[in-house]
Amino acid sequence: MPTLQEVLHAKIPAYREEVQRLSTKYGDKVISEVTVAQAYGGMRGVKAMVCDTSVVDADKGLYVRGRPLQEIKHLWPEEVFYLLLTGELPDAQGKQALQRELDRRSQVPDYVWNLLRAMADDTHPMCMLATGVLVMARESIFRKWYDKGMKREDYWLAMMEDALNILAKLPVIAAGIYRIRYRHGGVMQWTPGLDYAANYANMLGIADPAEAFAKMMRLFMNFHADHESGNVSANTCHTVGSALSDAYYAVSAGLNGLAGPLHGLAAQESVAWILHVIDEFGGVPTEAQLREHAFETLRSGRVIPGYGHAVLRVVDQRYVGLHEFGKQHLPEDPLLQTVDRLYKVVPEVLREYSEERVKAGKHPIANCWPNVDAISGTLLYHFGLTEFPYYTVLFSVSRTMGMLAQLILNRALNTPIVRPKSVTTEWIRQQVRKN
Repeated sequence: MPTLQEVLHAKIPAYREEVQRLSTKYGDKVISEVTVAQAYGGMRGVKAMVCDTSVVDADKGLYVRGRPLQEIKHLWPEEVFYLLLTGELPDAQGKQALQRELDRRSQVPDYVWNLLRAMADDTHPMCMLATGVLVMARESIFRKWYDKGMKREDYWLAMMEDALNILAKLPVIAAGIYRIRYRHGGVMQWTPGLDYAANYANMLGIADPAEAFAKMMRLFMNFHADHESGNVSANTCHTVGSALSDAYYAVSAGLNGLAGPLHGLAAQESVAWILHVIDEFGGVPTEAQLREHAFETLRSGRVIPGYGHAVLRVVDQRYVGLHEFGKQHLPEDPLLQTVDRLYKVVPEVLREYSEERVKAGKHPIANCWPNVDAISGTLLYHFGLTEFPYYTVLFSVSRTMGMLAQLILNRALNTPIVRPKSVTTEWIRQQVRKN
């Protein structure tokens, strides 16, 4: 049975040839323009990167290797990783071969546990995760091969070794952090033969007699695995990796970006807001109560967590998939019932509030629909994961699959170091006057 490495080895020459052809034949063609607002606004919407693993269509949602999310929502995380790298789904033998690779690489060095246990009791779980990954840089195959001297065309092979090692160890470390940080008992080990998401769920130690939590984790990790390369975590990982830093440095940097409140905090903010609403109204609020509360939130200068998106202009398909799971497995949960009523109320409230903003001379609200964070925290909370700061760790284990896939492919294509040109405010002022 061919391994993932062997499948990718056969595909990379064609990847390289296509990139070289496009660069040579169309290298002078313009694909994007930059406005002053974009230059000052975080480069939002500027087409200046290439990412073949996934794309977010503003009107349709996330596509992974050309496949709409709803078409692949049944996949397990290891299948998604295979798809991200190759553009194909593994057959049963290929899937089993990858699972055996992860089984073989899952042992976490003792010094990682010693370090994590030595950290202050109030250390944030994301700090622990990024540190746990970074300290393993001494294990990097890429660094060892590079220091000995290797050909550029072999960079991806060494990066693949590091990526598979990180991929296998990350859920073990993440679950261990949960148990260490929140005093849930000793660290639990990887179970050979168990799938990636079920292993993570099992190592967290959450009671799961009906295996519903493991099913939810498969869906959660599938949906959070990749989201183009322009988001902070993927972009940061790519930038660090472009300097030929190994995967441990690059992924740790990406995790540090994910830890920022504007990137990875939305799920916990959403469920906290829902819990506050339920507490304020003494139970699941009525639609009228939610409407009033939503307007009060917006007019006080705050946002409704879980609504809106930087790219999407429709309901997030990740929300749709997780909501379907919730209706099937926890229909009586008061948080999910509140999520349902919010969906009926909030989009209309946001549209009305957007009209108020326009009349006041302010920008309209671009997207009034729920994103994945409007429901993901609710599902986690239902299954007993009530420690909000840990939610971003779950997101991180998932998103690392996308970061690692992009690192491997960028080393295969020998993409150069990231070095955009910056300009001064005075230069912009002069250009505006000139034009």
